[in-house]
Amino acid sequence: MMINKQRLIGEFIELVQIDSPSSREGAVAKALIYKLEQLGFDVRVDNAGSISGGETGNVIAILKGNRPGKTVLFSSHMDTVSPGEGIKPIIDEINGVIRSDGTTVLGSDDKGGIAAILEAMRIIKENRIEHSDIQIVFSILEEGGLLGAKYLDYSTINPDFAFVLDSDGAPGQIVVKAPAQDRIVVKIKGKPAHAGFCPENGISAVMVAARAIERMKLLRIDAETTANIGTIKGGIATNIVMPDLEIVAAARSLDNAKLDAQTQHMVDTFKEAAVDFGAEVEIKTERIYEAFCIDENDEIVSMLKNVFSNMNIEYKAVSSGGGSDTNIFNAKGLKAVNLGVGMKNAHTLEECISIDDLMNSVRMVVEIVKEA
Repeated sequence: MMINKQRLIGEFIELVQIDSPSSREGAVAKALIYKLEQLGFDVRVDNAGSISGGETGNVIAILKGNRPGKTVLFSSHMDTVSPGEGIKPIIDEINGVIRSDGTTVLGSDDKGGIAAILEAMRIIKENRIEHSDIQIVFSILEEGGLLGAKYLDYSTINPDFAFVLDSDGAPGQIVVKAPAQDRIVVKIKGKPAHAGFCPENGISAVMVAARAIERMKLLRIDAETTANIGTIKGGIATNIVMPDLEIVAAARSLDNAKLDAQTQHMVDTFKEAAVDFGAEVEIKTERIYEAFCIDENDEIVSMLKNVFSNMNIEYKAVSSGGGSDTNIFNAKGLKAVNLGVGMKNAHTLEECISIDDLMNSVRMVVEIVKEA
């Protein structure tokens, strides 16, 4: 099996230069629809965009098989995090990687996955490799809360196995566990007062927040659980005791009972601090996504072990600390795992992807199709 290395790199470079921040994936969706139709896929766009406020829906593509076998689905997301507009990719031949110019992310999260899937489909077509039914989902708003996967039209797909190409780590790495996440929004209402003339007449919302956060268990709680204060917004001016404050926090755990306990601890700590200062507090919690755990003896994992054995690549099952579309797919009843494609330092200006890993990701997809 020969991979057209320059074609693969060229397409990856093309894709990352199409701006696609969360909810604005329209341009890249249009390009992908054309590419998939040229490959013979039946392509449609669902209404997830209209539900979530995006300019396009998920791109769903189906290619009927020419032999019996398992129906496989491959998925990657189209959106990128900020700063992700005006990306200028640089091919670093010395280190064998593609990176950005350092002013933006690269967008290999997750256009590395998209490029690998597209090149694999071309190889299957060009080499007339027999295959069972192949389904593809290029999702929107993954970085914006997994909304594309949440609102995906699941009536259009029916895979036996789903493979999400959206993880760091080289091909061979399989994410078989990932945590659930709770979002916690806290609004603290204090009382304004002149900070110079009569500050004692006010109730400082930021002091309430500080008291709560100082008492709170945060960051690494245990091997399965983390928690973080993400954003804090409030204040009017330096001469006014801060009357209002909004905090958005998150808690994650592989264990639902631990997550429930951590979230309740955070809620209770904010409430206790509000009582201490005589402030009011409004708290909303939401389970953003559920955890998933795939047994290493499951058929989907056994299938991947064969794939990586055929590629002479070491198989490695890992647990992730973050969520992905894989969480939603499993919650919706699909058997799904997340696969490493070689992206490094995602969500930073140092993001890069190994060209060898990108090529092995293509081989991985082709071998999965063969194994199915």
